[in-house]
Amino acid sequence: MMTSRTAQQCGQADYGWLQARYTFSFGHYFDPKLLGYASLRVLNQEVLAPGAAFQPRTYPQVDIINLILQGEAEYRDSEGNCIRAAAGEALLLSTQPGVTWSELNVSKERALTRLQLWLDACPDRENNLVQQLALNTRQPHQLVASPDGEDGSLLVRQQVWIHHIRLEPGEKWQQPLRGSRAWLQSIHGSFHALTANGERERLACGDGAFIRDESRLCLEAQTSLRALVIDLMA
Repeated sequence: MMTSRTAQQCGQADYGWLQARYTFSFGHYFDPKLLGYASLRVLNQEVLAPGAAFQPRTYPQVDIINLILQGEAEYRDSEGNCIRAAAGEALLLSTQPGVTWSELNVSKERALTRLQLWLDACPDRENNLVQQLALNTRQPHQLVASPDGEDGSLLVRQQVWIHHIRLEPGEKWQQPLRGSRAWLQSIHGSFHALTANGERERLACGDGAFIRDESRLCLEAQTSLRALVIDLMA
């Protein structure tokens, strides 16, 4: 079963230097029915103005994945690490108690657009503070994150598999789902028409969909599609 949640249904924020859409409860936006989805705690679509920055702060025990869609970001932590990620790259920050992070839009002229995910992290697992991955946007499928770093993917501290999908009209992709829940997120383009497990769907950029009680996901694109599929075991 698939249930869509459009970008217009999400929580909205406009602080001038930051514009954001919150799929689940975050910051000032609170919906008791949308506190996350399985171990997917946060899914934010954010645009930082040129030169804008988040000041150093701590986070709960989560894995934060930033998918850079436009521009370049710089991240610094209180352990002395500094790393940059540009459009077409994914960066994983494995939060630790007492470690602070800051984020800066490197450009003084261009906005930074990114998708940010928070995954609840298993407290018994340790991980490198920072991991980085280049997305292969020419391939129909790439495993972006997994609990064992399969196929060179980012190593997360949870039973979650994140797939990057890029399909042209008429192309198909199918994959068994390991969990009983998954999330489909459109991340590029103005409009997508697709068939998901035989159901016709229409997703604009920024739209998402809950997937429940499906053992397999089969996507067929009627228009060009770029999306994330987040397979959630817990």
